[in-house]
Amino acid sequence: MERETEVVIVGTGAAGLFCALQIPEHKKITIITKDAAKNSDSFLAQGGICMLRSEEDFASYYEDTMKAGHYRNDPKAVELMIRSSREIVDLLTAYGVEFEYRKGEFAFTREGGHSMPRILFHEDVVGKEITGKLLELVKTRANINICEYTEMIDILCDEDGCCGVVTADAQGQITAVRAEHTVFASGGIGGLYQHSTNFPHLTGDAIAVALRHNIQLKDMAYVQIHPTTLYSEKPGRKFLISESVRGEGAVLYNEKMERFVDELLPRDLVTSAIEKQMEEDGKPYVWLSMEHIPKEDLLGHFPNICQRCLEEGYDVTKECIPVVPGQHYFMGGIRADLRGRTSMEKLYAIGETSCNGVHGANRLASNSLLESLVFAKRAAEDIGNDKPRRKLPEESQVFCEADYTDLDKLHQENRKLVLEEIERMKNEHE
Repeated sequence: MERETEVVIVGTGAAGLFCALQIPEHKKITIITKDAAKNSDSFLAQGGICMLRSEEDFASYYEDTMKAGHYRNDPKAVELMIRSSREIVDLLTAYGVEFEYRKGEFAFTREGGHSMPRILFHEDVVGKEITGKLLELVKTRANINICEYTEMIDILCDEDGCCGVVTADAQGQITAVRAEHTVFASGGIGGLYQHSTNFPHLTGDAIAVALRHNIQLKDMAYVQIHPTTLYSEKPGRKFLISESVRGEGAVLYNEKMERFVDELLPRDLVTSAIEKQMEEDGKPYVWLSMEHIPKEDLLGHFPNICQRCLEEGYDVTKECIPVVPGQHYFMGGIRADLRGRTSMEKLYAIGETSCNGVHGANRLASNSLLESLVFAKRAAEDIGNDKPRRKLPEESQVFCEADYTDLDKLHQENRKLVLEEIERMKNEHE
């Protein structure tokens, strides 16, 4: 069974959907996603999306991003992302995305690592607002077809580069999808970890494929741990307590109800402080108090967090909640240039599965959605301007790497492959 399209995109998060919407509508696009289309980490984003407020804010925003990334960021990528932010926000609002306003102007919040408020938000579900509106719009486009519960297990290649993907559906049916251009937008690696804020089906599949095909990777040692997830002994994905909560005044306490850290430091520093405090206290969590946030603001800005905590037995308007660090984001990934191009011709990588150097060693809060959309748009423009092959190769001319006879075994091998590469790179950095 074989299918042919002009562009195949792997993933229905913000990057994949936004990329599809920027590609010329005369091109036939197939999007595949491993789960339901709405089940992406973009959908889960709580805090917001950064925007350059004015030219006077540029130096400050740039420095905040570089400092959070320990100055291991790519300066050109950082500048490009920041200066593109207003254009991206304008596109989102044109697509019907609604952000909070105060007195007719954008309302901004602040998060850890930021020297001033510059984050647009929609309550505490900005990811749902953005990704949901993008998904609705994608579904109206006649040139775009979404295949849910379909995973990428390999890519198709010839001597000229990538020419599509190999997929498996929920029944294990293997399909070759030949395409002029292929875009990896398959998200992060949280499914490889016991404690993560990510969906469990996000297991770094594109990274594994890249390793099998010698596609260049970058910054694989940089895995971000978010300081505050709601502590629970229940298995499965951990519920994120947004950085915006601390940006609006929430504080961290040890077991003696004493503050022990500046809550607005970059994520990795707050995480280290929490881990040290847990060890000193002999507890698997620390306390987060929202007592300094006015009740009206708390319920208005963070209704989803308040409701989820209530379901878990905590009234955040009256008591502290237990929080613990959890794996959250992957700064490394498949090396991509400022157009999303990888080391393999006709193959692009965008969003969390890619690494263009924007985030350095540690991502600044709320830069993820912006980075994903900026470089998704640039990849789409490059695809629209790229000269097509004269003809896609015949099946007999295409080669691939994986053994598809036992998908469970392939999944296990892929997970092992990615984790081993991360550990190898961490050891090299040490």
